This record gives sequence, structure tokens and C-alpha cells, in this order.
Amino acid sequence: MAYPLASVILPAYNRLTHLRTAIASVRAQTLTDWELIIADDGSDGETRAFLRELSEKRIRVLSLEHSGNPSVVRNAAIRAASGKFLAFLDSDDLWLPHKLERQLALMRATPARRWSYTQVRRIDDEGNDAASVGGRPWRALDGDIVEPLLRLEALIATPAVIAERELVLDAGGFDEQQRFCEDYDLWVRLAMRSGVAAFTDQLSCVRVHLDNYSQDRVGAYEGWMRLYAKHGASLDQRLRGICRQRRAVCGLALATLYRRSGRTQLALRTFATSAADGWVNVLWWPRAARTLLGLLPTRPQAM
Repeated sequence: MAYPLASVILPAYNRLTHLRTAIASVRAQTLTDWELIIADDGSDGETRAFLRELSEKRIRVLSLEHSGNPSVVRNAAIRAASGKFLAFLDSDDLWLPHKLERQLALMRATPARRWSYTQVRRIDDEGNDAASVGGRPWRALDGDIVEPLLRLEALIATPAVIAERELVLDAGGFDEQQRFCEDYDLWVRLAMRSGVAAFTDQLSCVRVHLDNYSQDRVGAYEGWMRLYAKHGASLDQRLRGICRQRRAVCGLALATLYRRSGRTQLALRTFATSAADGWVNVLWWPRAARTLLGLLPTRPQAM
């Protein structure tokens, strides 16, 4: 039995307009040796009807009960995949037509690097360029990038990644307990096993809109806290120190978010967690002082 070169992993939950565009971008690839596995996380009737109409042999649809957990959905598609490489695409994103061909050519030229990523273009709901607000500039970091990943210097979007299926399986796939930042959690585990190749061209488009799963800032910071605690327990001493520093910084931000939502006790406990990680770092103290002042109750002014 002949297996495809690449299995495209596409989780879906409604967003039918964008889903159509994502699928069309796979069909438009100049490299045709692929299979598309769409893992549907219990979408509504209109989306399910659309997926049932997909009759192309290279496209398979997995109908799942709704979990709301991207890792669960992606892992279901990974288990069904048969290609040598896994290429990740989200339902609101899309690829340029030569994405698979050029990125896989790069990987064949650097066989010791078992996964790769590209630069991405940010687009809005209409497909126009979306403005970048803050953040670090993208750099093509390759080879051993465990430390740049932990420091958030390596900026890797999910639809930019292609990896050997065996490498992903060896790393354990997506952590289903990691509800946010699950992509970076996997990238760290891939980087611990193999160097990476970086492609400087913008071969993927990431859509920025209010319905992004990543717009939940509390969930995102909770995810970073878990990620740094998890990897800080398994890495060498120097990288453990980076995890502690990053966890301390995330803890301050999360404490502030908890306080703003009225969860004062949780905010104070999170601040204490941040202090346990950050107190040895002199750079932590000024920000910690400002955060703590915001957490303490204000006294009513005298009449």
C-alpha cells in the first residue's frame, strides 16, 4: 500500500467560511502527494453537512464528540495519519500554494533536522494584512532552539510547522492536559529530540480575529505557568533557571489578571508562586512591587 508523503492535520469546529478557505489552500498545493485528515470537534449541522460532501479520496473526516480541547482533536488526527511527515494547519488559517513543496524540499536537504517551520503572514478576517501589535520581530532561528523557545525568541505558529510523524509520536504528540500553549509545549519536546530547519519565506497565513482561541489571556498565562513548571522539572540546571524566570514573570501577569476579574485570593496565591520562583532575580523585584501594590486593598480616604 502506498502512503502519502505528508499528512495534513486540520482540527475543525464550525468557522465554516474559514474552514472552506483552509481546505482550498491544501487542495491548491503544488505538491500533490498528501492526505488531509480533518478532525471535526462536534461542529454544528451546517459544518457537518459540508464535511460529509467532501468526496476526494485524499481527504478523510473524523467525527468526534465535542471536547473543546485542541490537543485531543489534533491527536486524533495524528493517530489516523499515515504520511512520513505531519503538516499542521488550523481551520482559520491557510497556506500559500507552494508551501508543502518548498518546505519539504528544505527538509530533504537537511535530513538531520527532523522538523521545520516558516515565517508567517498575519491576515484579518477578509484576508488582508493584519497589523502587528507589539511582540518581538520574527527571526529564522534553527538548529538547537530549546532555549530560544523557552525565552519566546523563536516565534513558531502552528500552520508553519512540518515534522516527521515518528518524531511527533516519539515526543508523545500534543499534551492533552495543556489547554493553552499546547503548540509551544510540543515544539519544546521536538526541539529536545532534533534540531529544526527554519524557512525565511512567508508560506503560511495566520488569521487574527476576535474568535481566536488564543484571545483568552487568563487561559494563556495559566498555560505558560504549567508549561514552565512541567519543563523546569525535566531540563538541565541552566534551562531550569530560564523556566523559573519565565514562570515568575508569567505569574505576575496572571496575578494581575486574576485581580482585575475579582479573584483576589487566587491573585495572591499566584503572586506567592511567582515570588517562590523570582525572588532570587533582582530584575523581578521592581515589577513584583508594582504588582503587589495593585493586589493590596486600598484604604478609604478620610472624610
